[in-house]
Amino acid sequence: MKRFLLSCAMLAAIVTAPVAARDRQTLAERGQAELAKATKGLVRGESVRCLPLSSVQSTQVITGVGLLYDVGGGRKYLNVPQSGANWLDWNVIPVSILYGGSACRLDAVRLIDRNTRMQGGFVVLDDFVPYTRPDRAK
Repeated sequence: MKRFLLSCAMLAAIVTAPVAARDRQTLAERGQAELAKATKGLVRGESVRCLPLSSVQSTQVITGVGLLYDVGGGRKYLNVPQSGANWLDWNVIPVSILYGGSACRLDAVRLIDRNTRMQGGFVVLDDFVPYTRPDRAK
């Protein structure tokens, strides 16, 4: 019986491994497509360590990639977390816990499940990469 169960477990691992890899690849591709659409026509700039959250008008979760902060005037800041990006999808609400008026590198952002309202993980922020209109990038 033990051999049978072990065989079943091994078979399940062999069958699901390619599916899991394909799902991750699809997730990454979807996130890159979301990012390309959200930053279309914008130019990437030099990263900054902190972002004053008083200027943030909205935050968009980019699936499996990061958080895109819109500060208005054709400016957006992308944060690709140091860890936890795999938690990011349409179903999470990012909640920043601030110790001052800015979100900075190494700050943690809680992720709340949109349906259950329970914490479903967190991400650790990295530097913020600005995207601006070409006429404002100068």
